[in-house]
Amino acid sequence: MDLLALADFNLVARHGGFGKAARATGRPKATLSRRVAELESALTLRLFERGARNLKLTEEGRALFERTGALLAELDETAAAIASGGQRPKGRLRISAPLHFSQTAMGRIAAGFALEYPEVRLEVTSEDRSVDMIEEGYDLVIRVNPDPDESLVGRAFLRDRLVVVASPNLPRPTGGRAAPGVARGAGEAQIWRVKTAGGQSTIRIEPVLTLSTLITIRDAVRAGVGAGRLPISLVSHDLADGTLVSWGDIDGPEIALWTLYPSRRLLSARVSAFLDFLKQAFPNGTPDELAAYIGR
Repeated sequence: MDLLALADFNLVARHGGFGKAARATGRPKATLSRRVAELESALTLRLFERGARNLKLTEEGRALFERTGALLAELDETAAAIASGGQRPKGRLRISAPLHFSQTAMGRIAAGFALEYPEVRLEVTSEDRSVDMIEEGYDLVIRVNPDPDESLVGRAFLRDRLVVVASPNLPRPTGGRAAPGVARGAGEAQIWRVKTAGGQSTIRIEPVLTLSTLITIRDAVRAGVGAGRLPISLVSHDLADGTLVSWGDIDGPEIALWTLYPSRRLLSARVSAFLDFLKQAFPNGTPDELAAYIGR
């Protein structure tokens, strides 16, 4: 397979058209078109559906793009590293991270990483949606309890758990009565199952507020308006100080934050450096480490 033609195919696929790829790179449009046609001829496959105004990858073209795009980038990085004698990581590193983790910890992590690796241009996007790493050009994503994905590999680097907390001035209800609660989103369950030293029980909630972020829920709970379900890392200092009290741990799976990337092969120096930096920040991956990192 002609690697130059393959590289031009990836260029066109990434930019979504011959004209866009030509304008972005300064390459002649006719050259890109000829290279892709030669690759299609060599593979005896049609890689693009060519409409009057748009260009769309065929199923075979998408499979080729997904499997070769990251590999070509890694080959370029490997060649650059060899040429530079294995110098420190450099270049752009794009990361997608969950909103809550970004709000509480990513600022310090990104700043520390930038200070240690000044030649890496770190770009972090905060979002909770599931992104397409290849299509959207991310080098690394951080996700909470991600679904299995055969195209991605990674590991859990932090673990947390949910607890029900409230102001000490808010008595825990008895006799099946409902407690005022701060819900996250309109669809949150109104019966919370918790585990305490005395065993399992349920807490019925009457939402008095519906908020969209964990930090705003914590602030509302601190103000005494109702009980809330929050990560222990976010309220451990409040519990230690007695400004909040625990009504029990939520009965359910733990929260695990994962780092995910397309391939173990030829992992870029930038991604490897960031993974190592996270390991240094959270060596055991416990809620206490995250709480200490977040601070008060």
